[in-house]
Amino acid sequence: MAPQINLEEAAKATELPSAEEVLGDRDEIPIEELFDSEFMAQYTEFTTFEEMVRASPSNVDSPRELTLIPDGTWDEFVSETTMFDDEEEMVFAVRDHWVATKLGL
Repeated sequence: MAPQINLEEAAKATELPSAEEVLGDRDEIPIEELFDSEFMAQYTEFTTFEEMVRASPSNVDSPRELTLIPDGTWDEFVSETTMFDDEEEMVFAVRDHWVATKLGL
């Protein structure tokens, strides 16, 4: 079972910055920033997301090519090499991790 960060409870205990303060003028957050070394070391067998992608059972060499890995193959790989049951669970966890990190929670 994946860890849960209770962002709502944490937010009640602190004054939060605005979305603009957290995101700046970015439209997208680089995948390498989301899957930082702290997250990877804590929840996976890898030190970087790129290392995880390269170790996957596919011909993909970088996170930018992740969409080329068939869903079932990637979900199984995520389940075997991380604390998560599938990609969706990992994505929600990394989202919460990134938000909590940015907010200093």
